[in-house]
Amino acid sequence: MSSKDWLEKDFYAVLGVAKDTTSSEIKKAYRRLARELHPDHNPGNAAAEERFKAVSEAYDVLSDENRRREYDEMRSLFEAGAFRRSARGAGGQHFDVNDLFGQGGGRSGPDQRFGGASFSDLFGSIFSGGAGTGAPARPARGRDVEAEIFLDFADAVQGTTQPLTLRTLGVCDTCHGDGAKPGTRPRACPHCQGTGVVNRNQGAFGFSEACRDCQGVGTVVDQKCPECHGTGGVTKTRTLTVRIPAGVSDGQRIRLAGRGEPGERGGAPGDLYIRAIVRPDAMFGRNGDDLTVTVPVTFAESVLGAEVRVPTLDGMMKVKVPAGTPSGRLLRVRGKGVPKRDGHSGDLLVTVEIVVPQQLSEEAREALVRFTELAPPVRRDHLERR
Repeated sequence: MSSKDWLEKDFYAVLGVAKDTTSSEIKKAYRRLARELHPDHNPGNAAAEERFKAVSEAYDVLSDENRRREYDEMRSLFEAGAFRRSARGAGGQHFDVNDLFGQGGGRSGPDQRFGGASFSDLFGSIFSGGAGTGAPARPARGRDVEAEIFLDFADAVQGTTQPLTLRTLGVCDTCHGDGAKPGTRPRACPHCQGTGVVNRNQGAFGFSEACRDCQGVGTVVDQKCPECHGTGGVTKTRTLTVRIPAGVSDGQRIRLAGRGEPGERGGAPGDLYIRAIVRPDAMFGRNGDDLTVTVPVTFAESVLGAEVRVPTLDGMMKVKVPAGTPSGRLLRVRGKGVPKRDGHSGDLLVTVEIVVPQQLSEEAREALVRFTELAPPVRRDHLERR
């Protein structure tokens, strides 16, 4: 695809966001669309696959702050008609490129400077990842892959190792990723001399665009691999052993570098991002690095004090309930929470809950009445209206 064709695309519209949208909102929009349109969720749906490619292409530019800024600058010129004007303006007057940028007196032509960079630099940074037109093209990096893994509460807190099965693009075993039939090798593209980029002029402007003979790869495969048809990759089912570090929280993303889709014709692989989905626990809750648990006690235990058995992720332990503990009081057990990266752990927060019996024996009722007679009364005079 030529750089002019690319400029004609509205990447903001592709992602369904406004031009002034923040980077975080662009990322959210991309992740939502990528999950919705991913080929694994739409098998055999060619339209969804094309939209998935378009969304990935748009995010590739807009997610990079420098490329996004340059894209916006060049799009504004394109929308103003700058790239559709000839070297002469209306009425046969010479069109000076400097007039386009409010710079008078400078020389015009494809080497015109804009924001400290030439047009060739701008086009190169947007459309070819910043590679110079004379440098050999590097094979395209593989796409990042996102997956979800479901964890039990205890495994997320303490860490675990789990298998993860993925169905993604993988390196072709027949050609080992170069796309060529076994016994042959790709050759440098004669049209672009292996750079993957060709230059052309349109009036006062110079364009750098991907070579159409090699699709910007820089190499040509004369005899394509019968398995992958020259792409270097095939869809595979693979199982990875994933190590989940201790302390992972619900929704946290774990990055595995180089475990995404392979690059085209031997390019660097993308990354694998695993989103942890932590199942709730029937007993424990979590507050940052602290674990929470509620422990029931009797009225007598709260008044007189007691030692009660409290659950932890390591087993049961005794916790002292001080005399006169009210219902709802929080007791802190140091070091029994979520492990931290520095080797320490959070705490276990124990909430005391006094259990009120629904039924009493006659003997217990008499004892409670006797207690009420002997116990000091509760003062409520501060609640009276004055």
